[in-house]
Amino acid sequence: MTETVTLFRPVGLEELKLIEDCGWKAFPPRLPEQPIFYPVTNEDYASQIARDWNTKTGSGHGYVTKFEVDAAYVSKFERKIVGGRQHEELWVPAEELEEFNSKIVGLIVVTQQFLPVET
Repeated sequence: MTETVTLFRPVGLEELKLIEDCGWKAFPPRLPEQPIFYPVTNEDYASQIARDWNTKTGSGHGYVTKFEVDAAYVSKFERKIVGGRQHEELWVPAEELEEFNSKIVGLIVVTQQFLPVET
């Protein structure tokens, strides 16, 4: 059996619909202005982004997705701390996202939802 690593990805409603369109098995290609795909290593950090950022842009919905990736494959990507030590993410070049998606084991699941902020 393949050893896996659990990762998380905060997404908005638009990206969530694209994940659903892929059968909950892949993340959509990055846009030209998005050269890096940033999965994060812990759910608290993903929740913070979904709640504090995703609810203030686009549809105003924020979701935390959780998924498993082949551990040997994902070990090649650099882990970056981008704030406090809990703000750890992987930096996956956009051109490698298709291969990254092929290394996802099982389905991408939603673990949390944040609704638009009322003003």
